[in-house]
Amino acid sequence: LCNCSAVGSVSAAGCNGTTGQCPCLDGYAGLRCESCAEGFYPERSSQRCRPCGCTPAGSSSARCDDSGKCQCKVGVTDLKCDRCSDGYYRFNETTCEPCQCNNHSKTCNSSTGICLHCQENTEGNHCELCKEGFYRSTHPAHACHRCPCSTVASTGSCRIQPGETAPRCDKCKTGYTGPNCNRCDNGYYNSDSICVRCECNGNVDPARSPSVCRPESGECIGCLYHTAGFNCEECEEGYVREPQGTNCTKKEATLGPETRELTTSAPNASKATSFSASVINSTLSPTTIQTIFPMSSSDNSTSAFADVSWTQFNIIILTVIIIVVVLLMGFVGAVYMYREYQNRKLNAPFWTIELKEDNISFSSYHDSIPNADVSGLLEDDGNEVAPNGQLTLTTPMHNYKA
Repeated sequence: LCNCSAVGSVSAAGCNGTTGQCPCLDGYAGLRCESCAEGFYPERSSQRCRPCGCTPAGSSSARCDDSGKCQCKVGVTDLKCDRCSDGYYRFNETTCEPCQCNNHSKTCNSSTGICLHCQENTEGNHCELCKEGFYRSTHPAHACHRCPCSTVASTGSCRIQPGETAPRCDKCKTGYTGPNCNRCDNGYYNSDSICVRCECNGNVDPARSPSVCRPESGECIGCLYHTAGFNCEECEEGYVREPQGTNCTKKEATLGPETRELTTSAPNASKATSFSASVINSTLSPTTIQTIFPMSSSDNSTSAFADVSWTQFNIIILTVIIIVVVLLMGFVGAVYMYREYQNRKLNAPFWTIELKEDNISFSSYHDSIPNADVSGLLEDDGNEVAPNGQLTLTTPMHNYKA
């Protein structure tokens, strides 16, 4: 009997009379067509032989296991060996190529080869670059390190220049300087770890004082145009600020009832420093004025006039002070004399008179005149002083004894 497989043979009744080989369908093999041929696998549900379908470029053979999984080449995966494994890309006629990620990633795009999920602060198609704010050390095996650059003072990025071992910040922001942008630039000072522009009211020259102000406190250095103060906001001693501008002018004494304006050139050619003089004693004669203050149109004569005027002004002020002191002394003397007069008036002799019927008695007292003569107190010619100290008052009508 042929006993051919009803599933795998062409006809269950016919077989080769000599060998007994049944005619098999495509994908079946065996004497009675009971097994699957090479490149086929038995389907579990129906036990029919199904083709493996292995991709020739990705599989090492046409065979597959009972589950239909093909035998794949290195770098190739999937059921039919038609996809690159992780770490490989570019599936071609031969095999998959390994990803080029500089050991900073294990996966890449299977088609393009662009690395995915770069690690250790790297980026780029092949993880060959450091992220923004990181730099790669000179040793190739080292990973990327964070830049010592603050994002407040710089762009935050840095790099190692050729021949150097330490990183240098790419670009400092305005007001900062140094390899790591950690110092204040000229014209700025440190205020709570932030560089702030110096405030000197335009009264400093960066050419003379490049730092403009002290970097630790902000105090201005080298104030010009007769200014002073922490921010060059005040005028020097002997100078006042002009009402119409910001220049500091020196007040000088001039002659005559009016005030003259004398100007001197400031260090800055665009600014002129003017100073007005106050009025001096107008009683000076013209001859004396010409002698003391010789007038000239030249700059040297103008400067000499200003110096002499200032000296004369100081003399006048000193004279006024002396006069005031003398007046005060006179006032104090007058007050003292008045009080002495009042004291003497209070200490003048006084008399006590006592009337007793037909007698009048009196007594006198004085601090400074114990033996005062009382005979002249009564100016009437009829008054007499008796030897016993009694005063007799005589009137035309009656005589009284005191």
